[in-house]
Amino acid sequence: MNDVFKDLKPALLWKHFARILEIPHCSGNEKALGDYIISVAEAKGLEWQRDAVGNVVVRKQATPGHEQAEGVILQGHLDMVCEKNSDIEHDFSRDPIRPVRQGDWIQAQGTTLGSDNGIGVAAALAVMEDDSLMHGPLEFLFTVDEETGLTGATKLEPGFLKGKKLFNLDSEDEGVFTIGCAGGADSEIIFPFQRSPKDSPSAWKIKIFGLRGGHSGIDINQGRGNAIKILARLLWEISQEIPVHLVRIEGGNKRNAIPREAWAECIISPAEESKFKQLLEEYFQAIKNELKSVEGNLEYNLESASPTFPALEENCQQALLNFLLALPHGVISMHPEIDGLVETSTNLAIIKTQEKEAEIIESSRSSVASALRSVREVIQACCELAGAQVNQPEGYPGWTPNLESPLLQTMKEVYQQLFGRAPEVGAVHAGLECGIIGEKFPGMDMISFGPTIEHPHSPEERVHVESVEKFWQLLTAVIQQLA
Repeated sequence: MNDVFKDLKPALLWKHFARILEIPHCSGNEKALGDYIISVAEAKGLEWQRDAVGNVVVRKQATPGHEQAEGVILQGHLDMVCEKNSDIEHDFSRDPIRPVRQGDWIQAQGTTLGSDNGIGVAAALAVMEDDSLMHGPLEFLFTVDEETGLTGATKLEPGFLKGKKLFNLDSEDEGVFTIGCAGGADSEIIFPFQRSPKDSPSAWKIKIFGLRGGHSGIDINQGRGNAIKILARLLWEISQEIPVHLVRIEGGNKRNAIPREAWAECIISPAEESKFKQLLEEYFQAIKNELKSVEGNLEYNLESASPTFPALEENCQQALLNFLLALPHGVISMHPEIDGLVETSTNLAIIKTQEKEAEIIESSRSSVASALRSVREVIQACCELAGAQVNQPEGYPGWTPNLESPLLQTMKEVYQQLFGRAPEVGAVHAGLECGIIGEKFPGMDMISFGPTIEHPHSPEERVHVESVEKFWQLLTAVIQQLA
């Protein structure tokens, strides 16, 4: 085992987590991790099944004498969000994650750690392998492609699961039980434009970087900067004073992550270069001052460029910048009954420019179906005003809280007995697979919990060591209580 995890408890969980870090498992590339899970199951002589999309379920028979207990499912997702700082050399399709320990925390060296949901997967594997636990019938469900589209949960077939109680091991605050989540849906936008060659040989690349990014649901209320929004605003403001001929603008690469970096290529007349640099610095510093309490590392870089395309026509450029400024981003409304919970939000997630069009992704969330529909209607209206095309595929459902859940009552009692205090109970402004699983398997009693994980979906991601041990104590105690 990696020395980072030496002497950490529970040893069995950390052993599996260390192995998971060695196996590439970005969204869409989870087969090798699924193979590892199957190898653990086969070594224990356990029944397993893999479906057409790659979901894996493993079944473990009850401890003798506990066969009549109701079946319990431990569920986590195999994929991770693969983000890295631009100065880090790392190939997620090949290179292992490099963990480091900093005091009471484990994080990675310049990349996402994958504790979301690697810790949950490792906990399930540890339960699978631990024969000292008393338990009823157990199932271990490992889904694929949760981070980019909840694909695995969406493709689950009837009969794949037998149990009626489900632990989703994908929450990120120890001592907090999640019993509800937001639904979500994307808007896929095509913004067409024409190009017009410019004579000026002076071309520049502006890059915005150093933002914190983060989960577009969990962190959307933190006031963090959106690199696409910042860059579009800079270009818009500068272009009000001097001619700026935009060639390309790109930013973000994950639908469910707040964009941390963005860049643009533009052509500036040599006579305007000095003024351009002055305005860029002036407007950037104003934005940096606005975000200083949240984004202390926000920076920009300016370097010469060699564009591969001509610049956009002036009217197309102005329309695109107007459009990017007008598209909504951030918190739309807070929940009127649950203090501090975001009800509706949207994330301007990705922009990529091709020769004749820009491809833009906006990802929206809400715990209220009509409110989610409303924010997508706003996006559609912006597209119609700008002459853009929008495709709005069906999203995923939310999960309605059930405060009368028998599983919740058991969990609360066990937590109180273990730790001498009551847990918090609430909902989360993020998509959890429970919403889909509950829709596919009616009557499933579900709860989501986990250790403390901070800044998921960004290179700042880290997991709290002590909370992992408490998470394990709770998980194993509840399994035995239900046996």
